[in-house]
Amino acid sequence: MSEVTLTGVVKRYGPVTALAGVDLTVPSGLLTAVLGPSGCGKTTLLRCLAGFERVDAGEISIDGVPVASGGRHLPAHRRRIAVVPQEGALFPHLSVADNVGYGLDRAARRGDRVEEVLALVGLAGYGDRMPHQLSGGQQQRVAVARALAPRPSVVLLDEPFSALDAGLRAGLRHDVREALRTDGATGVLVTHDQGEALSVADRVVVLRAGRVVQSAHPTTVYREPVDAWVASFVGDAVLLPAVAEAGTARTALGPVPISGAVPDGPVTVLVRPEQVRLDPVPGAVPATVLRHDFHGHDALVGLRLADGTRVTARILDDAVPVPVGGDVVVHVVGSARAFPSASGQVVPAELRVG
Repeated sequence: MSEVTLTGVVKRYGPVTALAGVDLTVPSGLLTAVLGPSGCGKTTLLRCLAGFERVDAGEISIDGVPVASGGRHLPAHRRRIAVVPQEGALFPHLSVADNVGYGLDRAARRGDRVEEVLALVGLAGYGDRMPHQLSGGQQQRVAVARALAPRPSVVLLDEPFSALDAGLRAGLRHDVREALRTDGATGVLVTHDQGEALSVADRVVVLRAGRVVQSAHPTTVYREPVDAWVASFVGDAVLLPAVAEAGTARTALGPVPISGAVPDGPVTVLVRPEQVRLDPVPGAVPATVLRHDFHGHDALVGLRLADGTRVTARILDDAVPVPVGGDVVVHVVGSARAFPSASGQVVPAELRVG
């Protein structure tokens, strides 16, 4: 198990700065997911970690030993870092066992390491098969086994599930997570899928414009985002203009307790859809149903409040269906995260203090 540290890492491509001073610690033995929109620097970060790209400034170290800095660049093959690409990239002319054992020395090949890692990824007994005899999900499992076989310091996963259908993706990512944990590997998963990052990672790193804006446990990133942008990027979010006063925000959905310390005055309040309830309780506000998006286990209900504000509620599949165009009443349960509003933001008159 190895800890990876990035300090002030900068990478430029001509006039474009892909990484603008990244500070990040990847804990030993855990899976860290790097999450962000297209063009934020995720892939560049992975390539710099792997040694495929030279950094322009800053330092990357593994267990305290620098592998990249302004004057040092340890080649990729000497970093003991394995990469699992988007598509398995298996050698089509080699068997599964030969693909997995490709990076091993003769002694390791003669041992049981190949069968050991195939068992870790759920492919025990598949060693004699050829890649074309496997499904897409099985090929990705072989790619993960090949990465784990030489016991690398770090395993980098570059959106390895993106080419699979939803059913395969959900099962495979948890199996891969367990394989990494069982083998004691330090993993870095690059993804644009928020659900994937939140569900399988021990730690989530949110990247924006080449900088780390938040790095924390998945629960913390979801419940306590550092700003409104992270709130809206990670999961579904209802962002409301409001006024904070004595720990409570006045919103179009009524008064909402604020978690954390926020100065009194204009704020933007984060409410998650699961906090918006369609119940006739005291203080609930009227709303009209605009849409009803059924997802099987739950549904997202789009609502318009009397003042025109649009919000979203998440209801369970056993809740009474609400027809589009129907009238309901809604309220918020629990506390909300609040962020000081940008200068000049207009707060509705009915929410202003006094």
